[in-house]
Amino acid sequence: MTHDSPHGTGTQDAGAEGAAQGGLTTREAAERLGVKPETVYAYVSRGQLTSKRIPGGRGSTFDAAEVDALARRSGRREPPPSAVGDLVFRTGITFIEPDRYFFRGVDATELARHHGYEEVAEWIWTGELRPGTRFTAARESLTAARRAAAAMPRHSSSTDRLRAAVAAASSADPLRFDLSPEGVLDSARSLIPTLVGALPAAGEREEGSGADREDGAACEDGTEGSLATRLWPKLSARPADAASLTVLDAALALLADHDLAASTLAARVAASTHAHPYAVVSTGLGVLEGPLHGAASGQAHRMLAEVVDRGGAAPVVADHLRAGRRVPGLGHRLYTGEDPRAGALFALLDEMPQAAPAMEAARDVVATTARHTPLHANVDLALAVLSVTYGMPAEAGETVFAVSRTAGWIAHAMEEYAERPLRMRPSGQYTGPRPPQPLPAPKVAAP
Repeated sequence: MTHDSPHGTGTQDAGAEGAAQGGLTTREAAERLGVKPETVYAYVSRGQLTSKRIPGGRGSTFDAAEVDALARRSGRREPPPSAVGDLVFRTGITFIEPDRYFFRGVDATELARHHGYEEVAEWIWTGELRPGTRFTAARESLTAARRAAAAMPRHSSSTDRLRAAVAAASSADPLRFDLSPEGVLDSARSLIPTLVGALPAAGEREEGSGADREDGAACEDGTEGSLATRLWPKLSARPADAASLTVLDAALALLADHDLAASTLAARVAASTHAHPYAVVSTGLGVLEGPLHGAASGQAHRMLAEVVDRGGAAPVVADHLRAGRRVPGLGHRLYTGEDPRAGALFALLDEMPQAAPAMEAARDVVATTARHTPLHANVDLALAVLSVTYGMPAEAGETVFAVSRTAGWIAHAMEEYAERPLRMRPSGQYTGPRPPQPLPAPKVAAP
């Protein structure tokens, strides 16, 4: 196992060698004591610690029991929260307050109101606003991604297809291991429209997998118009007008990043190993599919559709509570009031007459639940209003989330590539049998 030197040169230190001899390295001793490595050597010079030189190598090892005893005498906790590894994430991407959030210091809802998704993505990545930016898929990657997604079983979800598309696009990009900022951005600007282009059109899954489409047709739907324009026919069979595209584009821009959400944390762990951008995005997609993360919007969609059908929220909310389920689309641990992303989308949806029934249902859900607990709408409920209004499938919100958040995963990967690699190595708290244990007896199969 290799580690960084204190100067970040990536050279091997005494970590593995010291561990093999049963002692703690200087870095490990410093972390247990909660001090800098220089202070460890000061303890040695004062006679408070004993160091042992590593034969034939550089560095020293320290007796763990002696270090722990010094930690107790010094009033240090044993072990400290980060006994091994640096879990401080320096990020200049997203800052969240109790009622709003910012992309590189600029109000994210204002950015989404005035700029499209591609422009917001460029701002997150580079800190530069480039009006009129459009992302274009590489033909080879899009062809490979389209074939992989089309080969999935008919019942596969959009996220299933996106994961397959990422793997296929990765194999078609010989420059994927270029982790320079320019190389990562080139891959990202091609990958995002590739994901959109690989998805089947709305209704196509029911009519056929689309595997027999011409490669040229597969490529065309990944290269023209804004990303929102290209994504719309993948979500809804109904034609889009300017207002509906505005809402979709705003949703993509608003969801591009949200600090260290679970999928973003996983993406940064992948990036800390210097995994290429496609692998980082694949990691994020895997975590996103959890029902408590990206898939939460599907639960909100189904609930909202039922409220519209039944003409009121009261019986639907009652059913959820009776079954011991939380009411989806409400509450967010980071905001004291309404999720600002939801507020921005509701403002746009309020201007669309066709969205009125779903908007009324959403407000009824909030008001009904507020009789018992002061929960506010989150972005999942706003996505549900959009998907219910336009006859989209329940997974549409998750698809929007996945495509959009790819920009954030890439931004965080770029930050992580600049950090000390493999820095996220927490210690497990072992709770198994105390070693050494005897070899287990073979289990005899029943006759």
